Amino acid sequence: MTQIGRSEARHSLSIPGRLGHSVGLSWGAATDIGRKRALNEDSFLAEAPFFVVADGMGGHASGDVASAAVVQRLADEGASGFGEPEQIMTALRIATADITLAADDDDLGVGTTATGAVLTLVDGEPHWAVFNIGDSRVYQLADGELTQVTVDHSVVQELVDAGLLAQDQAEFHPDANIITRAVGFNAEPMADLWMLPARTGLRLLICSDGLTREVNDAALREMLSAGFGPQETATTLVDAALAAGGRDNITLVIVDVVESPDEVPLENTIPRRDAATA
Repeated sequence: MTQIGRSEARHSLSIPGRLGHSVGLSWGAATDIGRKRALNEDSFLAEAPFFVVADGMGGHASGDVASAAVVQRLADEGASGFGEPEQIMTALRIATADITLAADDDDLGVGTTATGAVLTLVDGEPHWAVFNIGDSRVYQLADGELTQVTVDHSVVQELVDAGLLAQDQAEFHPDANIITRAVGFNAEPMADLWMLPARTGLRLLICSDGLTREVNDAALREMLSAGFGPQETATTLVDAALAAGGRDNITLVIVDVVESPDEVPLENTIPRRDAATA
Protein backbone atom coordinates (compact mmCIF):
# COMPACT_ATOMS: atom_id res chain seq x y z
CA MET A 1 0.00 0.00 0.00
CA THR A 2 1.37 3.35 -1.10
CA GLN A 3 -0.32 6.57 0.00
CA ILE A 4 0.69 9.85 -1.62
CA GLY A 5 -0.92 13.02 -0.34
CA ARG A 6 -3.19 13.79 2.57
CA SER A 7 -6.53 15.42 3.19
CA GLU A 8 -6.92 19.12 2.48
CA ALA A 9 -9.71 21.29 3.86
CA ARG A 10 -9.14 23.94 1.19
CA HIS A 11 -6.81 24.20 -1.78
CA SER A 12 -7.08 26.88 -4.48
CA LEU A 13 -5.70 26.88 -8.01
CA SER A 14 -5.69 30.18 -9.91
CA ILE A 15 -6.92 29.94 -13.50
CA PRO A 16 -4.23 31.19 -15.90
CA GLY A 17 -5.19 34.34 -17.79
CA ARG A 18 -8.29 34.99 -15.65
CA LEU A 19 -7.37 37.41 -12.89
CA GLY A 20 -9.31 36.75 -9.71
CA HIS A 21 -10.75 33.43 -10.91
CA SER A 22 -9.79 30.18 -9.23
CA VAL A 23 -10.92 26.64 -8.46
CA GLY A 24 -11.21 25.66 -4.81
CA LEU A 25 -10.99 22.01 -3.82
CA SER A 26 -11.36 20.01 -0.64
CA TRP A 27 -10.48 16.32 -0.41
CA GLY A 28 -9.98 13.32 1.82
CA ALA A 29 -8.84 9.72 1.45
CA ALA A 30 -9.07 6.46 3.40
CA THR A 31 -7.89 2.88 3.02
CA ASP A 32 -8.16 -0.39 4.93
CA ILE A 33 -6.80 -3.89 4.42
CA GLY A 34 -10.29 -5.34 4.98
CA ARG A 35 -11.21 -8.44 6.95
CA LYS A 36 -10.07 -11.18 4.55
CA ARG A 37 -6.78 -10.09 2.96
CA ALA A 38 -3.26 -10.55 4.33
CA LEU A 39 -1.88 -7.53 2.42
CA ASN A 40 -3.25 -4.20 1.23
CA GLU A 41 -2.41 -4.07 -2.49
CA ASP A 42 -4.30 -0.81 -3.12
CA SER A 43 -2.57 2.57 -3.47
CA PHE A 44 -3.84 6.12 -3.81
CA LEU A 45 -2.71 9.58 -4.85
CA ALA A 46 -4.44 12.65 -3.44
CA GLU A 47 -2.48 15.73 -4.45
CA ALA A 48 -3.97 18.40 -6.71
CA PRO A 49 -4.33 18.23 -9.63
CA PHE A 50 -4.19 14.35 -9.53
CA PHE A 51 -6.57 12.08 -7.59
CA VAL A 52 -6.09 8.37 -8.25
CA VAL A 53 -6.87 4.91 -6.86
CA ALA A 54 -5.07 1.75 -8.04
CA ASP A 55 -6.01 -1.81 -7.04
CA GLY A 56 -3.07 -4.17 -7.55
CA MET A 57 -3.15 -7.86 -8.39
CA GLY A 58 -0.54 -10.54 -8.83
CA GLY A 59 0.06 -12.35 -5.57
CA HIS A 60 2.61 -11.90 -2.77
CA ALA A 61 3.73 -8.25 -2.79
CA SER A 62 3.49 -7.89 -6.58
CA GLY A 63 0.10 -6.22 -6.61
CA ASP A 64 1.32 -3.62 -4.15
CA VAL A 65 4.32 -2.92 -6.39
CA ALA A 66 2.05 -2.49 -9.42
CA SER A 67 -0.40 -0.12 -7.75
CA ALA A 68 2.48 1.85 -6.23
CA ALA A 69 4.06 2.29 -9.67
CA VAL A 70 0.86 3.86 -11.03
CA VAL A 71 0.36 6.41 -8.27
CA GLN A 72 4.06 7.28 -8.09
CA ARG A 73 4.39 7.87 -11.83
CA LEU A 74 1.23 9.99 -11.87
CA ALA A 75 2.53 11.95 -8.87
CA ASP A 76 5.74 12.56 -10.81
CA GLU A 77 3.61 14.23 -13.50
CA GLY A 78 1.97 16.52 -10.97
CA ALA A 79 2.49 20.25 -10.71
CA SER A 80 1.27 23.15 -8.64
CA GLY A 81 -1.30 24.12 -11.28
CA PHE A 82 -3.61 22.31 -13.66
CA GLY A 83 -2.73 18.98 -15.30
CA GLU A 84 -3.07 17.73 -18.86
CA PRO A 85 -4.88 14.56 -20.06
CA GLU A 86 -1.74 13.57 -22.00
CA GLN A 87 0.11 13.18 -18.69
CA ILE A 88 -2.15 10.27 -17.78
CA MET A 89 -0.99 8.04 -20.63
CA THR A 90 2.64 9.12 -20.23
CA ALA A 91 2.59 8.06 -16.59
CA LEU A 92 0.73 4.81 -17.24
CA ARG A 93 3.19 3.74 -19.93
CA ILE A 94 6.15 4.38 -17.62
CA ALA A 95 4.35 2.54 -14.81
CA THR A 96 3.85 -0.44 -17.14
CA ALA A 97 7.61 -0.60 -17.72
CA ASP A 98 8.21 -0.34 -13.96
CA ILE A 99 5.81 -3.23 -13.32
CA THR A 100 7.49 -5.41 -15.96
CA LEU A 101 10.90 -4.85 -14.37
CA ALA A 102 9.58 -5.58 -10.88
CA ALA A 103 7.74 -8.79 -11.78
CA ASP A 104 9.37 -12.08 -10.78
CA ASP A 105 9.93 -14.76 -13.39
CA ASP A 106 7.54 -17.00 -11.46
CA ASP A 107 4.68 -14.49 -11.63
CA LEU A 108 1.84 -15.47 -13.94
CA GLY A 109 1.09 -11.80 -14.34
CA VAL A 110 1.32 -8.59 -12.38
CA GLY A 111 -0.95 -5.63 -12.90
CA THR A 112 -3.27 -3.10 -11.38
CA THR A 113 -6.40 -1.14 -12.06
CA ALA A 114 -6.05 2.62 -12.36
CA THR A 115 -8.81 5.17 -12.09
CA GLY A 116 -9.00 8.80 -11.13
CA ALA A 117 -9.47 12.42 -12.08
CA VAL A 118 -7.06 15.14 -13.13
CA LEU A 119 -8.06 18.80 -12.86
CA THR A 120 -7.40 20.39 -16.24
CA LEU A 121 -8.57 23.23 -18.47
CA VAL A 122 -10.71 22.95 -21.61
CA ASP A 123 -10.86 26.25 -23.52
CA GLY A 124 -9.88 27.99 -20.31
CA GLU A 125 -12.65 26.39 -18.23
CA PRO A 126 -11.87 23.95 -15.38
CA HIS A 127 -12.75 20.32 -16.07
CA TRP A 128 -12.05 16.92 -14.58
CA ALA A 129 -10.27 14.51 -16.91
CA VAL A 130 -11.67 11.25 -15.54
CA PHE A 131 -9.86 8.08 -16.64
CA ASN A 132 -10.23 4.37 -16.04
CA ILE A 133 -8.55 1.01 -16.64
CA GLY A 134 -10.10 -2.01 -14.91
CA ASP A 135 -12.99 -2.18 -12.45
CA SER A 136 -12.13 0.53 -9.95
CA ARG A 137 -14.60 3.40 -10.36
CA VAL A 138 -15.25 7.12 -10.35
CA TYR A 139 -18.69 8.43 -9.34
CA GLN A 140 -19.99 11.98 -9.39
CA LEU A 141 -22.53 13.43 -6.98
CA ALA A 142 -24.25 16.48 -8.46
CA ASP A 143 -27.53 18.06 -7.31
CA GLY A 144 -28.14 15.07 -5.04
CA GLU A 145 -27.86 12.55 -7.88
CA LEU A 146 -25.13 9.91 -7.87
CA THR A 147 -23.84 8.77 -11.27
CA GLN A 148 -21.14 6.25 -12.11
CA VAL A 149 -18.88 8.06 -14.58
CA THR A 150 -16.53 5.22 -15.48
CA VAL A 151 -17.45 1.92 -17.13
CA ASP A 152 -15.91 -1.25 -15.69
CA HIS A 153 -13.53 -3.20 -17.89
CA SER A 154 -14.73 -6.61 -16.77
CA VAL A 155 -16.24 -9.82 -18.12
CA VAL A 156 -19.43 -9.15 -16.18
CA GLN A 157 -19.78 -5.61 -17.56
CA GLU A 158 -19.46 -6.98 -21.10
CA LEU A 159 -22.30 -9.41 -20.34
CA VAL A 160 -24.40 -6.52 -19.00
CA ASP A 161 -23.63 -4.38 -22.06
CA ALA A 162 -24.62 -7.27 -24.33
CA GLY A 163 -27.96 -7.66 -22.55
CA LEU A 164 -27.05 -11.12 -21.27
CA LEU A 165 -26.98 -10.19 -17.59
CA ALA A 166 -29.01 -7.77 -15.48
CA GLN A 167 -27.03 -5.08 -13.67
CA ASP A 168 -28.38 -6.16 -10.28
CA GLN A 169 -27.10 -9.70 -10.91
CA ALA A 170 -23.58 -8.62 -11.82
CA GLU A 171 -22.28 -8.48 -8.24
CA PHE A 172 -23.11 -12.14 -7.65
CA HIS A 173 -21.81 -13.55 -10.93
CA PRO A 174 -18.95 -16.09 -10.51
CA ASP A 175 -16.76 -14.03 -12.89
CA ALA A 176 -17.35 -10.76 -11.02
CA ASN A 177 -13.65 -10.33 -10.24
CA ILE A 178 -12.30 -10.95 -13.76
CA ILE A 179 -11.20 -7.75 -15.49
CA THR A 180 -10.47 -7.27 -19.18
CA ARG A 181 -8.02 -4.36 -18.97
CA ALA A 182 -5.23 -3.52 -16.54
CA VAL A 183 -1.99 -1.60 -16.25
CA GLY A 184 0.88 -4.08 -16.45
CA PHE A 185 1.25 -7.55 -17.96
CA ASN A 186 3.78 -5.96 -20.36
CA ALA A 187 0.91 -4.57 -22.47
CA GLU A 188 0.06 -1.10 -23.74
CA PRO A 189 -2.32 0.53 -21.21
CA MET A 190 -5.76 1.27 -22.67
CA ALA A 191 -7.60 3.94 -20.68
CA ASP A 192 -11.02 5.45 -21.27
CA LEU A 193 -11.40 9.19 -20.71
CA TRP A 194 -14.30 11.51 -19.86
CA MET A 195 -14.22 15.29 -19.42
CA LEU A 196 -16.53 16.68 -16.71
CA PRO A 197 -17.03 20.39 -15.99
CA ALA A 198 -15.64 21.14 -12.51
CA ARG A 199 -18.69 22.96 -11.20
CA THR A 200 -19.20 24.25 -7.67
CA GLY A 201 -20.84 21.59 -5.51
CA LEU A 202 -19.62 18.64 -7.56
CA ARG A 203 -18.31 15.75 -5.46
CA LEU A 204 -16.20 12.94 -6.92
CA LEU A 205 -15.78 9.49 -5.38
CA ILE A 206 -12.78 7.50 -6.66
CA CYS A 207 -12.67 3.97 -5.27
CA SER A 208 -11.52 0.37 -5.56
CA ASP A 209 -14.05 -2.45 -5.83
CA GLY A 210 -13.46 -3.30 -2.18
CA LEU A 211 -15.94 -0.48 -1.52
CA THR A 212 -18.47 -1.07 -4.29
CA ARG A 213 -18.68 -4.84 -3.69
CA GLU A 214 -19.89 -4.13 -0.14
CA VAL A 215 -21.82 -0.84 -0.39
CA ASN A 216 -24.50 -0.43 -3.06
CA ASP A 217 -25.17 2.76 -4.99
CA ALA A 218 -28.16 3.78 -2.87
CA ALA A 219 -26.07 3.62 0.30
CA LEU A 220 -23.19 5.42 -1.41
CA ARG A 221 -25.51 8.26 -2.42
CA GLU A 222 -26.95 8.53 1.10
CA MET A 223 -23.53 8.76 2.77
CA LEU A 224 -22.04 11.06 0.15
CA SER A 225 -25.07 13.38 0.47
CA ALA A 226 -25.10 13.49 4.28
CA GLY A 227 -23.40 16.89 4.42
CA PHE A 228 -20.08 15.87 5.96
CA GLY A 229 -16.65 16.83 4.68
CA PRO A 230 -14.56 14.61 2.40
CA GLN A 231 -12.34 13.07 5.09
CA GLU A 232 -15.18 12.24 7.48
CA THR A 233 -17.24 10.84 4.60
CA ALA A 234 -14.31 8.72 3.40
CA THR A 235 -13.89 7.20 6.86
CA THR A 236 -17.62 6.53 7.10
CA LEU A 237 -17.62 4.70 3.75
CA VAL A 238 -14.69 2.49 4.77
CA ASP A 239 -16.46 1.65 8.02
CA ALA A 240 -19.59 0.72 6.06
CA ALA A 241 -17.62 -1.61 3.76
CA LEU A 242 -16.00 -3.29 6.76
CA ALA A 243 -19.36 -3.73 8.47
CA ALA A 244 -20.71 -5.38 5.31
CA GLY A 245 -17.94 -7.98 5.27
CA GLY A 246 -14.75 -6.26 4.09
CA ARG A 247 -13.90 -9.06 1.66
CA ASP A 248 -11.23 -7.02 -0.13
CA ASN A 249 -8.94 -4.06 0.39
CA ILE A 250 -10.94 -0.83 0.55
CA THR A 251 -9.54 2.44 -0.78
CA LEU A 252 -11.20 5.69 -1.78
CA VAL A 253 -10.60 9.37 -2.43
CA ILE A 254 -13.33 12.01 -2.21
CA VAL A 255 -12.88 15.42 -3.87
CA ASP A 256 -15.25 18.38 -3.55
CA VAL A 257 -15.30 21.40 -5.86
CA VAL A 258 -16.02 24.19 -3.39
CA GLU A 259 -15.38 27.11 -5.77
CA SER A 260 -15.45 27.40 -9.56
CA PRO A 261 -16.36 30.01 -12.21
CA ASP A 262 -19.29 27.72 -13.19
CA GLU A 263 -19.52 28.93 -16.79
CA VAL A 264 -19.83 25.47 -18.39
CA PRO A 265 -23.19 23.63 -18.07
CA LEU A 266 -22.91 20.27 -16.29
CA GLU A 267 -24.64 18.54 -19.20
CA ASN A 268 -21.69 19.49 -21.45
CA THR A 269 -19.82 16.34 -20.42
CA ILE A 270 -17.64 15.08 -23.24
CA PRO A 271 -18.43 11.40 -24.00
CA ARG A 272 -16.01 8.59 -23.25
CA ARG A 273 -13.04 8.16 -25.56
CA ASP A 274 -9.64 6.50 -25.62
CA ALA A 275 -7.23 8.48 -23.44
CA ALA A 276 -4.42 7.72 -25.88
CA THR A 277 -6.14 9.92 -28.48
CA ALA A 278 -7.13 12.73 -26.10
